[in-house]
Amino acid sequence: MSTLTELQQLLHEKYAIVISTIGPDAAMQESGMDSLAIAEFMFAVEDHFHITLPDDDPDINTLAQLADLVDRLKANPASAPAAKPMPVTEEK
Repeated sequence: MSTLTELQQLLHEKYAIVISTIGPDAAMQESGMDSLAIAEFMFAVEDHFHITLPDDDPDINTLAQLADLVDRLKANPASAPAAKPMPVTEEK
């Protein structure tokens, strides 16, 4: 199964979006998802594929772009971004 197909199925399972309406080159916002739903979906993608997506990648607007990124991260896990350390605050 292709990564794109898996992403479409994941969208369908989480948001009941009809798979045939999720075009690979359409912006995810066009499927009716707001920014919070897209953020939640990105976390679901990370869990599903066991990867870490970059925090800020402006090139991820469509499922095709997301599928390409997932494939690259799966092929080369070393290219995954490192976890950001929590800021240390001093207690007073």
